[in-house]
Amino acid sequence: MVFGWIDEQAELRRRAGLVRTLRPRAADTPLLDLASNDYLGLARHPEVTEGAVRAARTWGGGATGSRLVTGTTELHAELERELAGFCGFEAALVFSSGYAANLAAVTALAPHGSTIVSDAGNHASLIDGCRLARGTTRVVTHRDPDAVRKALDGHEGPAVAVSDTVFSVDGDAAPLGGLAEACREYGAGLVLDDAHGLGVLGDGGRGAPYAAGIAGADDVVVTVTLSKSLGSQGGAVLGPARVIGHLVNAARTFIFDTGLAPAAAGAALAALRLLRREPGRATRAGTVARELHDRLTAAGLEAVRPDAAVVSVRAPSPEQAVRWAADCRAAGLSVGCFRPPSVPDGVSRLRLTARADLSGAEIERAVRVIGETRP
Repeated sequence: MVFGWIDEQAELRRRAGLVRTLRPRAADTPLLDLASNDYLGLARHPEVTEGAVRAARTWGGGATGSRLVTGTTELHAELERELAGFCGFEAALVFSSGYAANLAAVTALAPHGSTIVSDAGNHASLIDGCRLARGTTRVVTHRDPDAVRKALDGHEGPAVAVSDTVFSVDGDAAPLGGLAEACREYGAGLVLDDAHGLGVLGDGGRGAPYAAGIAGADDVVVTVTLSKSLGSQGGAVLGPARVIGHLVNAARTFIFDTGLAPAAAGAALAALRLLRREPGRATRAGTVARELHDRLTAAGLEAVRPDAAVVSVRAPSPEQAVRWAADCRAAGLSVGCFRPPSVPDGVSRLRLTARADLSGAEIERAVRVIGETRP
């Protein structure tokens, strides 16, 4: 039977408790949301939605083509200038998604004959970038600059190390200063995915590289997503102008993809300006994350202390993690559920995302529900 192997794979997933399903959500829901990545609570903010509406009315529903043909509007250029300036970089390039931005950065900066050093805990988009790149990838121990040094020692040709700044599973931060130092010792570039740092870390939410003092360095390239703290959709690569110019000419996910929809660009720009005006939102997101962690551990749960806005709570098994998340949902709380292969260590967990707009009562309610439904 054609595609008969699909049924075999489906049965294996069912037995392992790893079946994933889509659950369309309504526009209005009574659920308390700790599952989304809307860290600053901006996705429905009136200024952000109005930015999307205004852009759609001005530029239309779509970008109409690739960025190099008709898909670059004045709005895209404006967003790129302000995003680069806010995060402390010389230039920026906007993509249709953060995933596409990561694929572009890794593949375009790791040509044939290059060495790529990748953290074992990296996001799937960085891993796929390494797979698609024409260089040789060496996977190293999680958050270990010395392992990066060892992998770079004796390399020939171009070299780049790639890492998340904040890892999406447990919310732990990479040692950016140590990574930058290791790369400079061996003449390698550093590519960092700051998807979970932008809007949460650094002065006013300017990101983890800014906080580490390496933003704007000529050997550092950073990718961000517009779909988390900025409440929109899309991604961007930030770095030296010469690197951004190279991506325009060499990054396949830029050259051959339709440009980001104007509505998404307008929403992201409005959110960025709001964050610049209200920097306390970034501080509040971190405060909420730490309060969640402290209350969960006080209740006897095994939670990983957050370095940004992600709080991870360990579950006994994939099946029990799924049941736990379902029981939370039935009690009015939406939480993430991470299971293999989404988790590199094979340990299933609930994944909570702190939001700057959560009240004290909502934090208390979330902790109570998670504790009462624990397996």
